Parts: sequence; structure tokens; C-alpha cells
Amino acid sequence: MLEDTSRTELSSLGEFGLIKHLTEHVTIKNPSSLKGVGDDAAVIQYENKVTLVSTDMLVEGVHFDLTYVPLKHLGFKSVIVNLSDIYAMNGTPKQITVSLALSNRFSVEAAEELYAGMITACEKYGVDIVGGDTTSSLSGLVISITVIGEAEKDKVVYRNGAKEKNLLCVSGDLGGAYMGLQILEREKAIFKENPKIQPDLEGKDYIIERQLKPEARKDVVQMLAELNILPTSMIDVSDGLASEIMHICEQSNLGCELYEEKIPIDTQTYDTARQFNLDPTLCTLSGGEDYELLFTIDIADYDKIKNLPDVTVIGHMTDAAKGRNLIAKSGSSHPLKAQGWDALLKK
Repeated sequence: MLEDTSRTELSSLGEFGLIKHLTEHVTIKNPSSLKGVGDDAAVIQYENKVTLVSTDMLVEGVHFDLTYVPLKHLGFKSVIVNLSDIYAMNGTPKQITVSLALSNRFSVEAAEELYAGMITACEKYGVDIVGGDTTSSLSGLVISITVIGEAEKDKVVYRNGAKEKNLLCVSGDLGGAYMGLQILEREKAIFKENPKIQPDLEGKDYIIERQLKPEARKDVVQMLAELNILPTSMIDVSDGLASEIMHICEQSNLGCELYEEKIPIDTQTYDTARQFNLDPTLCTLSGGEDYELLFTIDIADYDKIKNLPDVTVIGHMTDAAKGRNLIAKSGSSHPLKAQGWDALLKK
């Protein structure tokens, strides 16, 4: 049996050797990154701004399945989910630290693929990798990323700033990432039954990309700033529309009215949901991983955003006593639930 010369064992480099190997092509772009990889700690300096910090952990078998997730895509996505949190605060991400736990089934080449995706994301969004850690894992791959960003103190947007009668808006379209996941899971099940059958992904490019390679909405934050709109509250849509709306309601002590007919759903998402006998609206409410921005604005700003192609007004905030309600296409009102809401399925 010939030896696989294309595989380099992680043990051949060791922890520090692996970090040096993976980060040797990382270049520092932000003036605030005074010192990056290579010392006991990164050195970061911001002038007259507040610092934003967020951490996300992705665990194999819980957050991703390497049966159908390419390592380069996974690296890219693992950075994006962190950057999205900073944009959701109306901030600008500047640095990340990357920590990896790898089992011995991964080679140096596999780690390189993962890192290549991370570096691609960082280059696209102007972010520096300034540190991190690697360790061994007995159960699979674990990725933990901390992102550091900056914002003007008076421009930071929290979840608790919404006011009664504010308009509830969302960027992009929703439910696509969830339906992309359903397609990938279906094809995985078919492959396990018969490995000779090739995956059938034709016509599903958009929703599969929404799942495997999402983007953070830096453009929306920039667009709002250019229009001189400061959202009163904001959150990214990572856990489904209903859950995120509930967070804003709870933090701001308000109710809301969400209009089903206004929720933006791509045609491919809608059609695929129907093929799976799923309600498209339910997929947007509970699906998650779209990483769009959900935000509230003063009604006086309506004229500024009403014609924006990638922002939709989907409802408004109300007094807390009125509750949190979904107004169905039929006009009937239903209490909004973060999980398992099935009123539409029973119509």
C-alpha cells in the first residue's frame, strides 16, 4: 500500500508550529492592530471609540456536518457569524482571534483549507487575524472565534432602544439558509442509502450558498449611515425571525405586529419549502442562519428607506400590553412564538 504523501500529520508540526504555519501569510491591515500574531497577546488601540467584543463557538456535529460542508466554506462562515454580531451593533469589526480544537483525523492540509476560508473572509471585510490557539480534540473539530470591533459611542445600537410605533425592518430575504440545510440533509440521507447516487442540487444554488457561505451585511450598515439613519434597535437574524423579534421586544419592553405578507422570501426558498411540505413563513420564523439585520427605525425615517431594494418594512412596535403578534395574510392575528409556531400550518 502506497503512503499518502499529500497528507501531513498535525503532530509533525506541533501546536506552535501549526499556528506559525497557518498564520505566516496573515498581514495586518488596520492601524488599530498594533501587534498581531507572534507575541503573548495582541495589542489593539482605538482612538476615542468604544470597543465591541463578541465570541462564537462552532462544534462539529452540533453546528456543522463535514459530510457536506467544505472546510474552506466552514472557515469563511465561522468568521462571518462573528462579524455579523458587530454589524448588528452598528459597529465595524477590526480584529479576530481564532482557536481550534482538532482531532488527529485532520491533516495539516485540512487545517490549511479551513484557514484559507477564514483569511478570505477577513480580506473581504477588512479584518485582521491577531491571535488564537490550537489544541487537540478527542471528539472532532471545534472552532472558537472572538471578534473585536469599534464604534462611535453615540452610534452603538442596542437591542433595548426600540420605541412604540417604530417601524420593524429587515434586510435581504429570509428562510433561505434553513431550506439550503434541508436540501443538504436530504442528499446526505440519500448518499448514506446509496453512495453511488450523485447529489441532486440543480436549481438550488442560491439557498445552498445561503447555508454554506453566508455574508455579513456590512453594506446595510454603511447604507443606513449614508442615509443618516440611526436604528433605534438592531439584531442579526441567526436564530430565526421570531426569536430575534422577541429579543427586541423583551429588551425594549414592547409588543409588535409582524405582517406575514411583508416577510421577504426568495422564490427558490418558497418553492423548496413547498416541495418539502413546509410552510414558507414558518421557515423564516424559526429557520435561522440568514445573518440578515433586523432593526427598528423612527417612523420619520420611512421616506428614506421605503424605496431601498434590499430593506423591507415588515411591521411595527406596539405597547407591551398589546402583545407580540403575527398578522396572517388572511388578516387574523396570532401570538408570535419563537419556536414551534404552527398556526399557519393548521389553516
